[in-house]
Amino acid sequence: MKEIPLLPFLLFLIFPTTLTASTGDDGRSSTFTPRDYILLDCGATGQHTDLDNRTWVGDTGSKYAPSLKSAGSSAQSQDSSIPQYPYLTARVFTTPFSYKFPLTPGRKYLRLYFYPTSYSNHAATNSFFSVGAGPITLLRNFSAYQTALALNFAYLVREFSIQVTSTTLYLNFTPSTNHTSSFAFINGIEIVSMPDIFSFITPRFVTGRTIPIQYPINKDWAMQTVYRLNVGGQTIPPSSDSGLFRLWEDDSPYIYGAAFGVSYSADPNVTIEYSNTLLEYIAPKDVYASARSMGPNPNVNLNYNLSWILPVDAGFYYLVRLHFCEIQYPITKVNQRVFAIYINNQTAQEEADVIIWSGGIGKPVIEDYVVFTLGSGLVDMWLALHPDTETRPEYFDAILNGVEVFKLQDAADNLAGPNPNLPPQPDARIDMMLVKENVSKANWTPSIAGTAAFLALFCLVVVLYKRQKRRGKPDCFKQFSETPEESNSGFVSGPTSDGEGTPLRLAGKYSDGVVFFQVMSPKAR
Repeated sequence: MKEIPLLPFLLFLIFPTTLTASTGDDGRSSTFTPRDYILLDCGATGQHTDLDNRTWVGDTGSKYAPSLKSAGSSAQSQDSSIPQYPYLTARVFTTPFSYKFPLTPGRKYLRLYFYPTSYSNHAATNSFFSVGAGPITLLRNFSAYQTALALNFAYLVREFSIQVTSTTLYLNFTPSTNHTSSFAFINGIEIVSMPDIFSFITPRFVTGRTIPIQYPINKDWAMQTVYRLNVGGQTIPPSSDSGLFRLWEDDSPYIYGAAFGVSYSADPNVTIEYSNTLLEYIAPKDVYASARSMGPNPNVNLNYNLSWILPVDAGFYYLVRLHFCEIQYPITKVNQRVFAIYINNQTAQEEADVIIWSGGIGKPVIEDYVVFTLGSGLVDMWLALHPDTETRPEYFDAILNGVEVFKLQDAADNLAGPNPNLPPQPDARIDMMLVKENVSKANWTPSIAGTAAFLALFCLVVVLYKRQKRRGKPDCFKQFSETPEESNSGFVSGPTSDGEGTPLRLAGKYSDGVVFFQVMSPKAR
């Protein structure tokens, strides 16, 4: 397998160890209470409550932007499925602008909310801008319109985790100078204090080598949340998170192919029990109370990988955090379910045994890995699980409860990637050819159908005329003047011999008989 080049800075070798969290906290609090909690409704005045029962405060005249004396812009149109807050209004900037947030030092979640539509006389297609948080570049030449269109999203939320080292955070918006009539905009800004959930655990660096290599996470690094998935369960809204207001998405849209495996919930008599080294704010109980496994058939499991495809920006290092918890009997002992973990077609973990890592059923555990993505633009990151056979486990199966993927800042303090490519547009020339072909078919079809009907009618009249001539009955059409109600069958009543019945069945084959009655009978109906 192709090896990824190692970092030029400190990396050292270790033997496999169980990775668990250790925070220095008292370990007793079930959730986290943030010291800083800001919900800024950009372009709005007053306060508004969103669907998660959280209160947003307008930025007009706020202490974070004293120069904004008047209300911002309203969306020219808004789909009924889009939440009103904070997407109803926006703050539009045609020149560089900075928000100033007084904060306590420490790590924060910074969430930026975008609804790419036209505001006042500003067209959504003209919006290209950069966003910086202190020295960190979060977005560069960002087009919310192009990104949403490429990803088929109506609105966007970009979540970052940054380390604030002073008592003030400047959030800078800068319109692009490379695009005519360009502007920056923002619908909502959320800042939430968070515990250090990264640097207390040392991830493995995925290189494909059998000897694991550590990749220490610097506590000052900024990150972008790319994916946060509740594997095997439903979407968990921010209001149901364990104090950090994170959104956990359903994982099923990212599963490769039709091999979905089996999703299930915890047995009724299984209780999720956090340890003193893995606290609930790492992930809520709902993440560990559901899971996805490969299924009950070992022969099937040995012939496929349970895989997820996660598109990411190339050229960055990514922290991949996997959440595990055995939640169904009879998996309670070591070597019952053992599997391998692959990231980008390279072995990240061999002989993964959740019971060994966690110590028992109902006990959550996390495993962290770092991977580098080669290429350019948007590339697919593969995550795959496959049963291990070397240890001869009781069940050939694999399990996963949750996935988080974080982009790590590069050496230039940058997290920004390129805008995704727009989906290809249909070729207008092909469309015109199809239109012409359809028009041609439409013009020919009535002519062919009319000619065929006339010939069939002509043949029928000739046959009937010859028959009546042979039998000497001058009023040849009288017997066919019955209405369908007077007939005893689906066909028009008439002679039953083969020679005499064929024309009537022929008439029934090409029509329901009514047309022939109207044509052949002088009696009005």
